[in-house]
Amino acid sequence: MNTSTYTLRREIRREAPFDLVVAGGGPAGAAAAIQAGRLGARVLLAEGTGTLGGMGTSALVSQWSNIANGVSMVVGGLPEEWLTALHAGGHLQPGRGRPEYWQKETGGIGFHPEALKRLLDQQCLDAGVDLRFFTKLVDVDACAASGTVNGVILHSVEGFVYVPAGAFIDATGDAHLAHMAGVPCRTAGRDTPRIMPPTLCALVANVDFSRFDRLRDQQAAVEQAIADGYFSQPDRHVPGLFRTGDSWGILNAGHLFDTDATSQRSLSDAMIKGRQLSEEYTEFFRRYLPGCEGATNLTTAPLPGIRESRRIVGEDELTHADYRARRHFPDQIAIYCKQVDRHVYDTSAEEYERFLREFEADDKLAPGESYGIPYGILVPKGWRNLWAAGRCASSDLMTNAAIRDQPACAMMGQAAGAAAVQAIRDATPAADLDRDRLRETLRAAGARLAN
Repeated sequence: MNTSTYTLRREIRREAPFDLVVAGGGPAGAAAAIQAGRLGARVLLAEGTGTLGGMGTSALVSQWSNIANGVSMVVGGLPEEWLTALHAGGHLQPGRGRPEYWQKETGGIGFHPEALKRLLDQQCLDAGVDLRFFTKLVDVDACAASGTVNGVILHSVEGFVYVPAGAFIDATGDAHLAHMAGVPCRTAGRDTPRIMPPTLCALVANVDFSRFDRLRDQQAAVEQAIADGYFSQPDRHVPGLFRTGDSWGILNAGHLFDTDATSQRSLSDAMIKGRQLSEEYTEFFRRYLPGCEGATNLTTAPLPGIRESRRIVGEDELTHADYRARRHFPDQIAIYCKQVDRHVYDTSAEEYERFLREFEADDKLAPGESYGIPYGILVPKGWRNLWAAGRCASSDLMTNAAIRDQPACAMMGQAAGAAAVQAIRDATPAADLDRDRLRETLRAAGARLAN
C-alpha cells in the first residue's frame, strides 16, 4: 500500500459569512436548519446526497418507533410536525398512521420516504434555509486551543468553497466536522471492542399483509431456514420486513458485521455484501413466510443504515446509569422512551441471547416511563461555537443504542439549531448558554420536556 503524501495548494472562493452552517441533512441536520431558519438566522445546510432525511429516506429505514411510551406521547417539536403532515397527506402506514395510535403506543409507524423528502424540502425553503445538495464537507478551519470553528471547506460540482460562519452544527452522524476540527471522539471498533453492524435496507413490494405477520411468524421461519442451511450467514437476529404501504414495506435484514463507517474500503465492501444479502433475504421471505410468495425487491437503499460510528466527548455524557435510572435533567432538551437496541455483533447463539436479554428484559422501559436528553451532550467539551446533534452526540455505548433512532436525533437537532441562534445573539459560548431560555424556545416550538 502506498503511504506517501501529496501536498496540494490552491486558492478557492470565499463566501460571505452565514450565521450558521449545518453539515448533514439527516433528521438532526434538517431539524437544526429548519429551527434556526424559523428563528431568523441565515443558515446554510450542506448535504452530500440529493435528498434530506438521512436514514429515513436515503437509507430506507422508513419507520419511526417509540413516539409514545404506552401511556402518553413523549416526542414533540418537529418530529411531531412531520408525523402530522405525513398523516394529513395519507403517507403513513395503514392501520397505525393515525394520532390515536402514535399518541399512546410504542410500536413502529412506517412512512413513505418520498413524501418525507418533499416535506423536508418545503420546510427548509419556507424557513429561508440555503439548501445545498451534492455538497460535501471536506475540511474544517478551526482552532482547538480556543475551541472555535472559523469556517468549513465544502465541495460540489462547482468545486471548492470556503464558508465562514458564527456557529456550526455537526449533524453528519459520524462526527466528521467535529473530528476534523480536533474534537476528541470515541470511535466504534477503536475505542470499543467491536462495531454494531449496519444493515442495507430495501424496498419490497407485493406483500399480502393480511396474511403476513412479522411478530407471529418471522422468527420461527428464521430458525427453520437456519436449520435448513439456507442462509450464507446464520444470523438469528433479523429485524425483518416492516409494513409501510398497502402492499409494500422496508426489508431490514442482513447484518453487515464489522463494518467501519469511517473507512471508505469498509463501506464499499459493505454495500456490495448488502446487496447480495438483500436478495437472499427477499428470497427467504418468498420461500418461508405466508403472504410473501410474490415479494419483489424493488431497490436497495443508496446508503447503509449505520448504527454506530463516532461519538463526541461532550460537556456532559448520557450514560447507561442515567438510562437505567430513567433520569430527567434540569436542562433537558427532549425526553425519549426508546429502549437500548444493541444489535448482535456476530451470528453466535450467545450473541442473540444477549441481544434478547437486553432488549426484552434488562433495558426495556415500562409503560409510562421515559428519560431525559440533556443539553450538554450536544456540546463538544471546551468548544465555543460548535454543536453535535444526532447519533454522534455524547453518550456511552449502551445509551447510544437507544438515542440513535431518528425521532431522538431530530429533537437533538432542533435543540442544537435553537441553541446556535441563541448563542450567536447573546455572544455566549455554547456551554454557557442560558438553558432555561433555550427550553422556553423549544417549548414554544412544540417540544415536550416533562419538567
